[in-house]
Amino acid sequence: QLQLAESGGGLVQPGGSLRLSCRASGGSLEYYAIGWFRQAPEKEREEVSCINRHDDSTYYADSVKGRFTVSRDDAENTVYLRMNILTPKDTAIYYCAATVVCGRWAKYTYWGQGTRIAVST
Repeated sequence: QLQLAESGGGLVQPGGSLRLSCRASGGSLEYYAIGWFRQAPEKEREEVSCINRHDDSTYYADSVKGRFTVSRDDAENTVYLRMNILTPKDTAIYYCAATVVCGRWAKYTYWGQGTRIAVST
């Protein structure tokens, strides 16, 4: 069974950058599209990005477009989320999850445990 593990979270100052990693075990990421989600305290979970398999096409939520970049390295069984120009509004727990194809109706089957990001002075 595919297992996902996020890493790279932490405390960063406003305007700073972080790179999250989503590493898979128990299976190969090449068969999956991978989405990144976040959930801030007392807010609903938000999908921020997704990257498809094969053509590596991507999706970004308006709230992160131009600041976040998703990429994948199937040889390393890892998907990355590069986050730039971070603001306190980006503070949340970030999760990666696997599905067949990115899209509004995607069903995510496998989830990581999440990594916490705090943007603060």
